[in-house]
Amino acid sequence: MKNKCELVWEKCLLIIKDNINLQSYKTWFEPIKPVNLEKDVITIQVPSQFFYEWLEEHYVTLLRKTIKRIIGETAKLEYQIVMDNNSQNGKSGKPAVIKYPNYSEGAKKYNEMNTAYGFESPMIKNPFVIPGLKKISVDSQLNPNYTFESYIEGDCNRLARSAGIAVSKAPGATAFNPLVLYGGVGLGKTHLAQAIGNYVKAHNSNKVVLYVSSEKFTNQFIDALKNNSVNDFVHFYQVIDVLIIDDIQFFSNKAKTQDIFFHIFNHLHQSGKQLILTSDRPPKDLEGMEERLLSRFKWGLSADLSMPDFETRIAILENKMNADGILIPKEVVEFVAYNIKSNIRELEGVLISLLAQSSLTKQDITIDLAKKIVANFVKSVSKEISIDTIQKVVCEHLEIPLDKLKAKTRKREVVQARQLSMFFAKEFTNSSLKAIGGHFGGRDHSTVIHSCQAVKNLVDTDEDFRDTVEELKKRIQLTV
Repeated sequence: MKNKCELVWEKCLLIIKDNINLQSYKTWFEPIKPVNLEKDVITIQVPSQFFYEWLEEHYVTLLRKTIKRIIGETAKLEYQIVMDNNSQNGKSGKPAVIKYPNYSEGAKKYNEMNTAYGFESPMIKNPFVIPGLKKISVDSQLNPNYTFESYIEGDCNRLARSAGIAVSKAPGATAFNPLVLYGGVGLGKTHLAQAIGNYVKAHNSNKVVLYVSSEKFTNQFIDALKNNSVNDFVHFYQVIDVLIIDDIQFFSNKAKTQDIFFHIFNHLHQSGKQLILTSDRPPKDLEGMEERLLSRFKWGLSADLSMPDFETRIAILENKMNADGILIPKEVVEFVAYNIKSNIRELEGVLISLLAQSSLTKQDITIDLAKKIVANFVKSVSKEISIDTIQKVVCEHLEIPLDKLKAKTRKREVVQARQLSMFFAKEFTNSSLKAIGGHFGGRDHSTVIHSCQAVKNLVDTDEDFRDTVEELKKRIQLTV
């Protein structure tokens, strides 16, 4: 049978539950245990100092009004905190009674420190500061080169980029909180995450933005444990407006790190702050993670970044060339884009290698040089056949002047040569239908489609034509 204290606290919980969202109620009020009720003073037990501080900072008004409504105007609240090994009394597991009025001065100092953002108060240590340096500030740790302008959009990343732009314009105020960006190595997760941070910094000078890798976060937490400064560590992260954590999969099987990040996550999320996380896999596939943390990762939006298609890879290379003032022949760019398909990092690596090799050996950047460089990045290099080569082979074999392919003439032999060239261009190159049509006097994609279908129909019905197609195919393949 429940005692009077428990019954009174249940009545308090009914009121509290009606005034906050369900998730906040489960996180911050369900773990509380009513301990004692003596006259007009109710004592409740909370699991940690951090828990106690959170209640006092965010729910003190609600608690005060509730207990006065249930117990009376003279009602007071006391806490019992289960102290850990780092507590002041040094006795693990021994509850210590902290009276609610004693917190007011500490809360005042804490809030003043948070407002300043400079962390010059000795109460809190900035884990990003090198020991010995007097100046303490929040360095965003962002790479200024990672911007939306330098992030090429394609089908592979359109959703993620659009969500990133929405978040950057209204951090913490969209449904995309947290925003989880996931995908394989070198697909632009870090670039996009930091682009959001750079945009927020540029347009909201009052926002504190921080980028940190999961490895650095973990190491900082370990240092905080060694130095008995976990509260400082937590408080530092509590005042961040936009927190970007890179590679959260490395939190796997690190129970204490996950636990402290869980509390930081809750604080930031419920305070309307923005969280951006990156991972090499979707949240549902993360192993070694606490379920309560995984469920929070799924609150917002999970957007994947896949391998860029050919056109996007071309655009990425051209953007890099324009940014660096580099000029590389179009056929070389197409060759690199066609053969490097795994990730963007390798694309840029080939480009840098090409420039270095060309500069050191004093030779022009050609297809042959590109083949040598690409061979160091991939096991087998796909042979690149250009549309110009196809046109030349077809015209030589059918004895048709090359310039006729681009002319408007409707002579049967020229039309057939043009259709064959378009057919092989579609088969041997990765060019779009529009790009193929452009090589034949600016014809549109429907003409290319019609030409390819015409060749296929003749192959099925005309044996001599089929032999011509096979012969041309062999000749084109011998050119590489």
